[in-house]
Amino acid sequence: MRLGLAGTGRIGTAHAETLKGFEEVESVVVADVDTARAASAAAKLGVESASLDELFAAGLDGLVVTAATDAHPGLIIAAVDAGIPVFCEKPVAADIPGTLAVIDRIGTSDVPVQIGFQRRFDAGYAAARAAVASGELGWLHTLRATTFDPAPPPAEYVAHSGGLFRDCGVHDFDIIRWVSGREVEEVYAIGSNRGEQFFVDAGDVDTAAATLTLDDGTLATVSMTRYNGAGYDVRLDVLGSVSGVVVGLDDRAPLRSVEPGVAPLPGPAYPGFMERFRPAYTTELRAFLDVVAGRAPSPCGAADALEAFYIAEACEVSRRERRPVKLAEVRR
Repeated sequence: MRLGLAGTGRIGTAHAETLKGFEEVESVVVADVDTARAASAAAKLGVESASLDELFAAGLDGLVVTAATDAHPGLIIAAVDAGIPVFCEKPVAADIPGTLAVIDRIGTSDVPVQIGFQRRFDAGYAAARAAVASGELGWLHTLRATTFDPAPPPAEYVAHSGGLFRDCGVHDFDIIRWVSGREVEEVYAIGSNRGEQFFVDAGDVDTAAATLTLDDGTLATVSMTRYNGAGYDVRLDVLGSVSGVVVGLDDRAPLRSVEPGVAPLPGPAYPGFMERFRPAYTTELRAFLDVVAGRAPSPCGAADALEAFYIAEACEVSRRERRPVKLAEVRR
């Protein structure tokens, strides 16, 4: 299997290294708008490099897209037009109209597209989903999701990120849908800024919370921040009428109980998402090989990404207008 990878930043380089380690993958070709960066990454990894134009003429069986968000639509469409199965890190596009345009463009093709929501491939989240599906938790009454980054990204990133709900919370929104098997009907979201001024300048917030009402009445809360100095903290509590489970409460969770006699977690805390979800990224890319080989359909398509984006959009409207927002208001 010969695979291409577009975008040799941090996650792209990590994905390229993972891909070349799969026995089924015979060769990897990396490309970037910065050809020097692509050549440097290729030399370090021991793989081939090419320009983005050359990449589509390189005899690829599949393409992995880890480029900047504004390049995603063009690369997805180019791959589908060339008959090349494509994996693309979220999002499909920078906004809902762009996402809908891509979906409309590729809608009649049978070339598979997989969008990167790696939490679906994390062992803990998969176990929580299985517990819900089995009925062992009873009926769900509450889901509590957290995504706490230890430090904010650069100001330049924040300015083009789409905001905390679209950039960060979208993972929680997707996983709540996936674990619960339900859809979100209404949201109410708030946000605050106590950190760097560049969040305000970008029209963004550094901390936020949202309450989601699912279509069966289950309530979900999502909390996010860019300033969790204790470490990277991503968890999901899934609580039912019979029992409950929690994802992400392991020895490296950045929490300290103040109850008498409770031993501290050994740590160290995860420094970031790459370390926390490294096994999930590997499993996700291995699933893409099954998609490329025709052994399985895409486990997370562009339509799934759109649903998570709708929730993020509704949260942003709710935050700005300080009111509950039904998903029907933002659907197009």
